[in-house]
Amino acid sequence: MSNSSIEIISVNQLVPGMFVNKVTNQKGDLRVKSQGLVNKTSIIEALKEKGILELEVDYSRSNMEMIKQHQGELEVESPDQEEVPVPKKKKVPFGEALSASQKLHEQAKKAHDTFLEKIRSGDNADVESIKAVSEEIIDSIFHDADALTCVSLIKDSPDYILEHSVNCAIYMTIFAKHMGFDKELTEELCLAGFLMDTGMATIPNDLLEKKGKLTKDDRQLIEMHVDIGAELIEQSEDVSDNVLEIIRNHHERLDGSGYPEGKSGDHINIYARMAAIVDSYDALTNDRPYRKGLTPTGALKKLLSDSTGKYDQTLIHQFIRSIGVHPVGSLVKLKSGKLGIIVRSNKDEPLRPEVMTFYSLKSGHHTEIKKIDLRHTDDEIATSVRPEEFKINLTKFFREVFVPSIQNK
Repeated sequence: MSNSSIEIISVNQLVPGMFVNKVTNQKGDLRVKSQGLVNKTSIIEALKEKGILELEVDYSRSNMEMIKQHQGELEVESPDQEEVPVPKKKKVPFGEALSASQKLHEQAKKAHDTFLEKIRSGDNADVESIKAVSEEIIDSIFHDADALTCVSLIKDSPDYILEHSVNCAIYMTIFAKHMGFDKELTEELCLAGFLMDTGMATIPNDLLEKKGKLTKDDRQLIEMHVDIGAELIEQSEDVSDNVLEIIRNHHERLDGSGYPEGKSGDHINIYARMAAIVDSYDALTNDRPYRKGLTPTGALKKLLSDSTGKYDQTLIHQFIRSIGVHPVGSLVKLKSGKLGIIVRSNKDEPLRPEVMTFYSLKSGHHTEIKKIDLRHTDDEIATSVRPEEFKINLTKFFREVFVPSIQNK
């Protein structure tokens, strides 16, 4: 990480969104645990009361959007902060971007499948192959996040861990982009999304696909995947501490109810907290042997309704802002009685995204695929729905009809 993103500031300059590395000047000898993301003003007031005068802030780990909100319309820039480079490319039609994203998603699954097979056969983990596809995912997301997000919600792989890992890499990258993280950190979080469930490759498949209630022994065996995965990835060269920290802690929870160590609060860093949200969100939207998956909006509502303090609610709100209240790829019912797939998010009016309608509930038949920008119509989203409710094979429809029909839209 470049030191140019680090600055010493007065406590009076500190605002929510800044990541504090350490205290550099204070009154008295009281030791204050200060490292972490400042997410509310009460933390700043507490630091002032404890005699903190100056702090070291790392802008590469800070949430620049949150900082801008708290500093008004003033432009906030860290000194020479390294940003993820986004080469200028001609904007391609959504259908073309969707087709390319579909191919990239399949490529990522194949690369990860090869990676996991090597793990299962006892070979060393080939992290370099995953790094290569991670870079392509990052490039794709920084040019058209909507297209790859849309593809990630089409669940069709019989190997849950394979598809889950690829999707976690995608969501971690989208989350990192939204948080304003630099290139190096974004690469680390994307890679961690791929690798955090590596240990699952060593767990018997019949246990992973068990339909009945898990026994205590079952749960203990599954929970071992965290330590196993960390040990496997530690053997690889050039894997950062941030990646290993996420692998070890993505199942820890703020209230201490997670595993493997039952860590809580400040013992879980911001990146592991982000990973916990991403991991849980994608898991909730997947069908599992013991339950049906939730709609994307339903999964977000479940995370928001957590009253036990398992997740960082400030980060959950940031995650929702990164993927949308109705995430791209969601199947929704409009008040007009049409079904559609959300294809474009709208940051300014999140409840009014662009939707491709394809089915009429009034007639009970498929219709011509039509793009509707809800910002410019009286129609609106009534609810997020599951395709089974209308006996629609969404995966087959998406691949065989939807993608080909909107190639030039």
